[in-house]
Amino acid sequence: MTVEPFVWLASQSPRRRELLTQIGVRHALLLPDADEDAEALEAERPGEAPEDYVQRVTLAKLDAALARRRRRALPSAPVLAADTTVALGRRLLGKPADAGQARETLRALSGRTHRVLTAVALAWPLAPRVRVQAALSVSHVRWRELADAEIDAYVAGGEPMGKAGAYAIQSGAARWTAHIDGSYSGIMGLPLYEVDALLTSSGWRR
Repeated sequence: MTVEPFVWLASQSPRRRELLTQIGVRHALLLPDADEDAEALEAERPGEAPEDYVQRVTLAKLDAALARRRRRALPSAPVLAADTTVALGRRLLGKPADAGQARETLRALSGRTHRVLTAVALAWPLAPRVRVQAALSVSHVRWRELADAEIDAYVAGGEPMGKAGAYAIQSGAARWTAHIDGSYSGIMGLPLYEVDALLTSSGWRR
């Protein structure tokens, strides 16, 4: 029996699944075991530039996923990992720990232009060694000034939690977005142009 080509997706994000489906990439989830500390991979290092941070974390996620696939003796297929962060200058604005931090983050973004950086890495676990390719998508997003009441309502709805920069571009925050320069799918969490380019350059076929 011939197995149709697919990609292992090392991500718990439903948005990344939706985006892969959008471009017709069959995929299966390769999620952490219960004893894996996936959040620890996202720990920041003092003085680390946002570009360096997001690429380092993505490669760490990829390494963990490759080890997971080997440990579970899963079928050989490309493994895709990604990480997204939001930055104001060199300041990283990651996932808020609580509602108060979410409000602080949204106030910092109000009326300013910030960057959304999403790194992707694709591994081909083929003998004699794993082949890894990576790419970085950088987008600039400008918001209008936000009223405190708008911020409070958005936070009360729970949308900021688990989101880099305390927001999702495809949510109600879209009404605050005056201008985007870059990749909309990258801001969502998976830059489809870069993903398709990585897959195509490696000879992967749907």
